[in-house]
Amino acid sequence: MSSKDYYKILGVSKSASKDEIKKAYRTLALKYHPDRNSSNKESEEKFKEISEAYAVLSDPEKKKQYDTFGADGFQQRFSQEDIFSNVNFSDIFKEFGFGDFGGGWKRGGGSRIFTQNFSRANKTSGYKTSGGFPFSSIFGDVSGSTGGLKGQDAVMELPVQLEDVFNGGQKTISYTLNGINQQIKVKIPPGITDGKKLRVGGKGQPGRDGGPSGDLYIKIKLLDHPVFKREGDDLYINKEVPFSGVSLGTQIEVATIDGKRLNLKIPAGTQSGSKMRLKGNGMPRMGAKGRGDQYVRIQVAVPKKLNKSQKEAIEKLKDLNL
Repeated sequence: MSSKDYYKILGVSKSASKDEIKKAYRTLALKYHPDRNSSNKESEEKFKEISEAYAVLSDPEKKKQYDTFGADGFQQRFSQEDIFSNVNFSDIFKEFGFGDFGGGWKRGGGSRIFTQNFSRANKTSGYKTSGGFPFSSIFGDVSGSTGGLKGQDAVMELPVQLEDVFNGGQKTISYTLNGINQQIKVKIPPGITDGKKLRVGGKGQPGRDGGPSGDLYIKIKLLDHPVFKREGDDLYINKEVPFSGVSLGTQIEVATIDGKRLNLKIPAGTQSGSKMRLKGNGMPRMGAKGRGDQYVRIQVAVPKKLNKSQKEAIEKLKDLNL
């Protein structure tokens, strides 16, 4: 699946306001609308592209998801039907004199007019039309409106190690659906967080009466790590330092998730429980550049047993109120 830069498609910046996004779409839609470009396949593709970009960027929640997870991550979570749900194009198209906006293109008067009206079903299901998905004739029948019923979605949990999430990459997953063993390959985005779901289209329950299969959602289950604890994009590690080290100052070696071993200076007088930051050594930021940080929690090591010399030294420190 190729990445789609919706900002570039509409020619707006990431900080563009809702009005600026609408204005940019209005200008491009007027230029590429099929009524003005009869039988022009290139214009139709461009119109499809800018309409998809507007459907995402004009919706605050979809825009937030797109900005958070990036193009690839967003498209793994949203189908074409999801993208166009709860989007009102009517006002824009009425300004062009093209009539109401609906679900199917038809030819008339030498051009194709988008005429089929649609009604809001509810906030979660988006729009329903007698012809299915509003852009079905351009995008193809992505909603499964073939006369049959779409199959139910399936959900499976995928346990992953912290290293798997750090490195990302592809995993082969085996699962059983309706008594049939299946295997699929799934791309794990670097930095994905616990509980997030990856969507694999058409791998759910089979549809009825010729309808399409549902989707498979893979829920990420991050396993506990013996060394690191993840908090957002940051990693935490505990390190014990002898009393002499925190009192006089010392240097310790710290492991990182990518296998490096870094030297960390412990200043004299460091208190137990102090946090020290190793900038940029945390987890990858999903859908964005850079990494979080790694924090080292300092714990003063208290020996369980003392030999004679150590005990004598501690007794002297006691006499000195240390």
